[in-house]
Amino acid sequence: MSSTRNPGRVAGLWYLLLILIGPLRILYIPSKLFVSGNAAATVNNIAAHEWLFRIGILDDLVCAVILILLVLAFYRLFKTVDQNLAVQVVIFGGVLPAVIYLLNAASDLGALTAVRGAGFLSAFDKPQQDALAMLFLNMYHHQFTASLILAGVWLWPLALLVYRSRFLPRFLGVWLAIGGLAYVILCFTAVLFPQYQDNVFSYSQPAFFGEIALTLWLVIKGARPRDGAASEAD
Repeated sequence: MSSTRNPGRVAGLWYLLLILIGPLRILYIPSKLFVSGNAAATVNNIAAHEWLFRIGILDDLVCAVILILLVLAFYRLFKTVDQNLAVQVVIFGGVLPAVIYLLNAASDLGALTAVRGAGFLSAFDKPQQDALAMLFLNMYHHQFTASLILAGVWLWPLALLVYRSRFLPRFLGVWLAIGGLAYVILCFTAVLFPQYQDNVFSYSQPAFFGEIALTLWLVIKGARPRDGAASEAD
């Protein structure tokens, strides 16, 4: 069955692409360039690997577009199951996170401006410029932390759609709902008890794999609404 006749496979391919390229700016670049507690070393690393940092900015911009395409594919797949829930997936899983990706890219561009020492920053000495760059990088981190609430909330309507659809396994819907709860708990922990964030993230790993399981199912087996009619839950 071709992907053009299988909206589930289209969604799966967009989801897979997002999973593959998304970690570049979130995980890889910080591990290579950022030095915890050392603004000067971080700025020097960014200056020495400016193109890698710029690719990270481009990665955020591309991910914003992919997110929109992904949720539109989900809307096409699930609109006959429950259109209201499908619209929630588009808003919470696509439109709002895409805006945050764009804000993150703007924060990184601000950090790069400080790293390059733009002329209008000549009033600040080098340590102050480094501190300004770190402020933008920290802003990126805080925006990402705030976005975790959306990472969780969008999975709940998606989980219900998967569970009710009858053309996807119900265990995937349950897994996604648990993953959504884990993201929300992680977000609250990051805001209220940041010292425990890493521990909560480690314990939550199995819950997050539900998205990967759904992606692989869609890519390998695909999914199609049955006869274009809404499916009712048992």
